[in-house]
Amino acid sequence: MKRKVHYLWGVALTIATLTQSNAQNAGIQRGAQVIEQQATALQSYFQPVTTIIYVIAAIVGLVGGFRIYSKWQNGDQDTQKAAVGWMGAILFILAIAATLQAVFF
Repeated sequence: MKRKVHYLWGVALTIATLTQSNAQNAGIQRGAQVIEQQATALQSYFQPVTTIIYVIAAIVGLVGGFRIYSKWQNGDQDTQKAAVGWMGAILFILAIAATLQAVFF
């Protein structure tokens, strides 16, 4: 009688374990599908964001060029320092765009 009870408990435990693991696998598969969908959606935003970054870099370049020209015409001594600063800012913005491209593609 004890063997029969132990056998039934073993069968019940096996069935419960298999049912639980199948439910977990279904949840994991649904989670993986959602992550893939979100990754695709995020990659679809990449091109517009890159374009916006390039536009911002162009605006920063134009503003910086105007400010440097004004300093140069006024005879300021730190014109070269300002030019290097603005050029560094533009290069940093372009580096961000390149880094985003490297990360997402």
